[in-house]
Amino acid sequence: MSVSEYAAKFEDLCHFAPHNNTMEAEEDKCVKFENGLKPDIKQLIGFSEIRNFPTLVNKSRICDKDSKAKANYYKAANEKRGRDFA
Repeated sequence: MSVSEYAAKFEDLCHFAPHNNTMEAEEDKCVKFENGLKPDIKQLIGFSEIRNFPTLVNKSRICDKDSKAKANYYKAANEKRGRDFA
């Protein structure tokens, strides 16, 4: 699941816990969201201790996009290397 899909699902489920949508609960909401991220994204985002939910979601999306771009780059490089040796 992409971060965008996860964020949309998380927001949908937050409607069932209205106490999570208060300013006082913003930090808890961020921590819960972080805990559901993929480990590689959680590792990159976690140390920042972002406690503003929209900012956290945005930064997580950027990490997800960068992670996919990096994986595609290395995949293409490995395929090229394989063709060069063949």
